[in-house]
Amino acid sequence: MTHQHHNLLGEPPATLLPDVADAREALERGEDAVGVAAKFPSYPAAWAVLADRAYGAGSVIESYAYARTGYHRGLDALRRAGWKGHGPVPWSHEPNRGFLRSVFALGRAAESIGEADEAARCQQLLHDSDPDVPLR
Repeated sequence: MTHQHHNLLGEPPATLLPDVADAREALERGEDAVGVAAKFPSYPAAWAVLADRAYGAGSVIESYAYARTGYHRGLDALRRAGWKGHGPVPWSHEPNRGFLRSVFALGRAAESIGEADEAARCQQLLHDSDPDVPLR
């Protein structure tokens, strides 16, 4: 007989970040992410774009710094939205993607510079946020 263990307290509700339409639309129009990050410094997606661009250019330290900024700005936004440090942050909600992309980029850059513990923490946070997040 198999026993399944269930969390009787339940999982916290999913945290859904608000849309920052002006910043999102600026990136969608093709505005440079540097300008978007300068105008909307709390918008994690702009930092994720900068992290990806730097990483693609071989600038791993710059990618790490951009990703770390997006990660922290995302944590700030999550806390304002009621997140208590755990619980779902679903990829399916588009405004969450900038934070999740920043976490991925931070882990990728951390791994590239040999910071294995940080890379593992980022992977765990991605998994805990949304086990189906397409970033791997």
